Amino acid sequence: MTKSQVFRYFCLSFVGGIFINSIFLLPQMLLLGFLIFGLILISVPSSLNFKKRAGFVVAGFCLMFLVAGVWRHQTVLLKIPQIKEENVNFTAIVVEDPDIRETSTGLTLKEAEPQSIGGKILVIIWRYPEYRYGDKLKITGKLQAPPVFEGFNYRDYLKKDGVFAIMNWPEIEVVGSSYGNLASEALFSFKNKFKESIRRFISPPESGILEALVFGDESGISKEWKDKLNFTGTRHIAAVSGMNISIIASLILNFLLAVGFWRKQAFYFSAVLLVLYILMIGAPASAVRAGIMGGILLYSQYLGKLSSAGRSLVFAATLMLFLNPLLLMLDVGFQLSFLAVLGIIYLQPRFLKWLRKIPEPKIFPLKSTLAATFAAQVFTLPILIYNFGYVPILSPAANILIVPFLAPLTILLFIFGLSSIIFWPLGYILSWPVWLSLSYITSVIDIFSKFPKIW
Repeated sequence: MTKSQVFRYFCLSFVGGIFINSIFLLPQMLLLGFLIFGLILISVPSSLNFKKRAGFVVAGFCLMFLVAGVWRHQTVLLKIPQIKEENVNFTAIVVEDPDIRETSTGLTLKEAEPQSIGGKILVIIWRYPEYRYGDKLKITGKLQAPPVFEGFNYRDYLKKDGVFAIMNWPEIEVVGSSYGNLASEALFSFKNKFKESIRRFISPPESGILEALVFGDESGISKEWKDKLNFTGTRHIAAVSGMNISIIASLILNFLLAVGFWRKQAFYFSAVLLVLYILMIGAPASAVRAGIMGGILLYSQYLGKLSSAGRSLVFAATLMLFLNPLLLMLDVGFQLSFLAVLGIIYLQPRFLKWLRKIPEPKIFPLKSTLAATFAAQVFTLPILIYNFGYVPILSPAANILIVPFLAPLTILLFIFGLSSIIFWPLGYILSWPVWLSLSYITSVIDIFSKFPKIW
């Protein structure tokens, strides 16, 4: 048993503790029993041979790490406040970019004074007047716990991001502005200019798909098209998910290698693009987590040792869950991140062997693209099925026709958006290939949405 294997067992035991406690709360006396039994295993007589004693010691520490995972999850649960429905008056700061919809806006606030909730508050207001990140607001209205709908636990959905309360249509008075982080303000401002510039040249539904691809913002997608994305199993392209970022990171590296970059150059260029992308969309927690996973994948491909990335992946997941254990069961983005990278690590080489007879164009790494797409799809399909409740029969085919083009299309969208801001005539010229590419994606989704689904 190597040191790396022992370390992996400890990490998996910690994650296992979080998983077990997420399903049912373990009583303190049982945890104490596990700890005592773990200490007994660690203290086995030294008279045993080395291998047997090492096995007992590792098992004992695994039990202790499992208890640590349970304890960490229970500690976080104890900090979640119980929200009472009551009228309140407080001052808060807008801590995230406003979620602007057609008729309404969602503001994520954090109390400035008094601080009684201990978490974030989601406030739903009318579309106008507009508020910005960093605004300080005086809020008067009814505070309540997020509801639990049939088939969707909205409370848990918000809980994973530290949002424990909501308010609908309160009275708002602006107290001040620029109370946020200066870097975040600059990023959000750039993102809004980016969106405004592309809307001058691209109309719905293509503009909605574009904003979803680049920013993970679905506000520009109609309900009809959201249903089509769900029905075809392609909803993941409309979110900054781990699956998307992991596949795109892998495809960008393979593309750069195919066009003649050295491995070291391709790695650094891909890593810079990945960081810039995450920063440009405002570095939300979901994208940061997905970026960590994608970075691990890039580094393992840079080293040419995909198999060694498994240990790094387990460690990264353990670290994220230590910081926020609620991610394991409540964050679909985290699950997709982990499984997509896991699929690429362990299944991509096998798919490459199966696809070895496919001709490989010099400009585009077709086999690597297909292999990465198949591998990620296989591992993430159960999560997609569980969350959407049905199996689109031709979902793999729809994804094969779309996903391989996401990496080059994402690069093209960045160039188009920047050109539209800096020099609009160039943006107008580039809008044509962008529109054609997005029209291709919407056509594929539209065609496959007409096929039957298995419920």
